[in-house]
Amino acid sequence: MELLTFPAAAEALGVPINRVHQFVRDGHLVAVPDERGVRCVPALLVQSGMVVKSLLAVITVLRDAQFADHEIVDWLFREDDSLPGSPIEALRANRGSEVKRRAQVAGY
Repeated sequence: MELLTFPAAAEALGVPINRVHQFVRDGHLVAVPDERGVRCVPALLVQSGMVVKSLLAVITVLRDAQFADHEIVDWLFREDDSLPGSPIEALRANRGSEVKRRAQVAGY
């Protein structure tokens, strides 16, 4: 999985770096440590200069179910034969409703 440092994510989104920190705090994005321990954003969470549509709703559902950020990332990138593909691929293909339903089930 390709990871973006916060400065790289800010550049990809066209926002200041403090906005990326706010996106992570507010659940618009999730961050995980890279191999050096630096918090980074998975690159596939950004699409065409924006946060992937419906990602906030999915993150909110999973955080409400007590998923930690690294667990959310694992869930988003795990293959799901019923989609098909991974939840993040489905979100990027504008199939947010399907992913939100699966996130609700995953949390309970």
